[in-house]
Amino acid sequence: MLSLDEKLEIAASFPELQRKDVSLGRINFHYLESDYEKTTVLYHLHPNGNGFVYAEYIPGCTVDAKGLINIRDYSEDELRDIIAKSIQSLTRSGSPKIAKVEVEEANDPQEEIWVDEDGNTLSVTFVEDLWYIYAGENLDCAFETYEEVQEYLEEEGFDKK
Repeated sequence: MLSLDEKLEIAASFPELQRKDVSLGRINFHYLESDYEKTTVLYHLHPNGNGFVYAEYIPGCTVDAKGLINIRDYSEDELRDIIAKSIQSLTRSGSPKIAKVEVEEANDPQEEIWVDEDGNTLSVTFVEDLWYIYAGENLDCAFETYEEVQEYLEEEGFDKK
């Protein structure tokens, strides 16, 4: 388990986060450029090493009623990854790299076909500001970033054709 000081050092390495000391020695970190009302990325980092990351909009994360996941036993790499994903999830355009891909593909709309091992196909299309996944003519789901699309489809066992 990382110590509080190690977790603080990792959090401080994200220049877009602002530290705020709260009660009982706990510390929060906020992403003030969030496109949502929610700005807290790290919540109640505690001197005992416990703490939480806001992960409500991160696909595949199991969160509590407040949209948080406990990071008590996260490794350095896991903590860096989840903080980066939390920041990205609070930014509608995603990271600059993802936003660039979306803009390029928005200028040249195209359809991607993804296939699973049973031969089932899903199509992916970018329209205006969202990525849509269709099963035939039926909308399966929509995502804000292409990275979310890839992660979802790969978790579901699909590969890009």
